[in-house]
Amino acid sequence: MKKGVMRPGHVQIRVLDMDEALKHYTDLLGLIETDRDDLGRVYLKAWTEVDKFSVVLREADEPGCDFMGFKVVNEEALIQLEKDLVAHGVVVEQVPEGELKDCGRRIRFTVASGHAFELYTDKLYTGKWGVTEVNPEAWPRGLSGMKAVRFDHCLFYGPELAAVYDVFVNVLGFHLAEQVLDPEGTRIAQFLTVSMKEHDIAFIHHEERGKFHHASFFLETWEDVLRAADLITMTDTSIDIGPTRHGLTHGKTIYFFDPSGNRNEVFCGGDYTYPDHKPVTWTADELGKAIFYHDRVLNERFLTVLT
Repeated sequence: MKKGVMRPGHVQIRVLDMDEALKHYTDLLGLIETDRDDLGRVYLKAWTEVDKFSVVLREADEPGCDFMGFKVVNEEALIQLEKDLVAHGVVVEQVPEGELKDCGRRIRFTVASGHAFELYTDKLYTGKWGVTEVNPEAWPRGLSGMKAVRFDHCLFYGPELAAVYDVFVNVLGFHLAEQVLDPEGTRIAQFLTVSMKEHDIAFIHHEERGKFHHASFFLETWEDVLRAADLITMTDTSIDIGPTRHGLTHGKTIYFFDPSGNRNEVFCGGDYTYPDHKPVTWTADELGKAIFYHDRVLNERFLTVLT
């Protein structure tokens, strides 16, 4: 049920020390700084992304995620989605053009889990970094660290997953790719997509509202994930778990933390999905295997360390 949402567009992450955060996100993850603004925010992108930025860092007193944004196909679709959200009882806030540098107007709303999201149509098109659009080379020279390919998705923890599902599926046009059900058949994890990817956003049930679990970045190969693990150790970066494989989505993954305590993921692979695919279901008794396929048990940090 396509409604006009194309893909994840950006995430704004709160960091405690901008200099330390920039070193992490550029030198280690391999994102490219593209701009700064008068509020002190720093704009970053991965090399294959065609818009000016996908990650915004904001220095603050506590870590976490301010909002995640999704790009909409055109202004007509944005206007209709705004009407649909309002008709659904969702409170919509107008964010003017230019509030994020070189980004058009955005509409922002908060879902029942306590997380803020926004939709927009326009952002400055800058093209892929370091390669031309005619006869491009395979990859650009001069990339740093893990050489992140793209910002891929976020995972959020919060309550009222059914209400969140209702907004994302019935209003915004996402579909459910994978889920975890408890013994009563209640969905306690949901992986939602507007693309062929297994998830563009995911939610796991948690009693506290508005918690941020991780922002994820795509790498090309398993060897790239193993190299990322080496770089994590070389830089004494705090690691959560991995390298390993997920049962959910089957992606190969490693989790680690930025200097402010925000969790990052880099991964490769993963299943594909189309809207006519039935959701893949995991049962709560197999949650350990669903999250960490090889270990088959959850580590405490993955469930409890949130920002």
